[in-house]
Amino acid sequence: MTACSSSPAPTHVPSLLGVFAHPDDESLSAGGVLARHATAGARTAVVTATWAADTTRATELTRALQLLGAGLPRMLGYADARVLQSAPGAARFCDAPIDGPVRQLVAHVREFRPEIVITHDAYGGLTGHPDHVHTHRVTMLALQAAGLERLYPEAGDPWQPGALYLATHPHSAVRVWGGQLAATGKAMHSVPDEWVTATVDVGPWLEQKVAAVLARRTGVERGAVPGLIAGLSAAERAQLLSTEWYIRHDPGHARPAVAAHTELSV
Repeated sequence: MTACSSSPAPTHVPSLLGVFAHPDDESLSAGGVLARHATAGARTAVVTATWAADTTRATELTRALQLLGAGLPRMLGYADARVLQSAPGAARFCDAPIDGPVRQLVAHVREFRPEIVITHDAYGGLTGHPDHVHTHRVTMLALQAAGLERLYPEAGDPWQPGALYLATHPHSAVRVWGGQLAATGKAMHSVPDEWVTATVDVGPWLEQKVAAVLARRTGVERGAVPGLIAGLSAAERAQLLSTEWYIRHDPGHARPAVAAHTELSV
């Protein structure tokens, strides 16, 4: 009599909360990872710092998040640093007293209780947009605060995510991106390759990622990065968007250095 062979236990895919500056940053910076985790059955969501909920950009964000499986938008409602009409009557995100957005983000973290948070790197990604840089600052502060019971007690019970990943581009990737962004006149901010701790192949989810990027019709029409993507061939899109890079930063307390890996883990 032989024993029945057992199938391996399914691998746990951690829940994921993205925190990004503008409606489209989540798709461009982390759309593949968001789709990957959602497809595997993990809870995923995105907090967006700028633009009001009653704008066309917010409607486009709703569609993009549907495509990525990331639920409904969670918008902080501040104005884009360069587009004041993005949130009429609201402060520019970069100008608002920092305690306000930190408090708001702590509430989202404690309510969603993600195992992993992803956001912009300290440079604000390739373009270094000031809203990207400020989102990084706010997220770093909010993740420290979210685990401390005496900070913002009205925002819910404390919660400390297991890991924070910063979406980035290594110097080696600029050779690919540089030829495309040069035409837009945008500066490029990249990091040494050895800083990258997760290089994620998101090729299997590229179709979802590209669809989410192109759901930004306003960005396509005004020639922003979604417009650049719209004008590329399938092969060029794959070259630019099928890999995502992240720097791991462990919030709350120090941990040993993590070896290079190919997926996001707690």
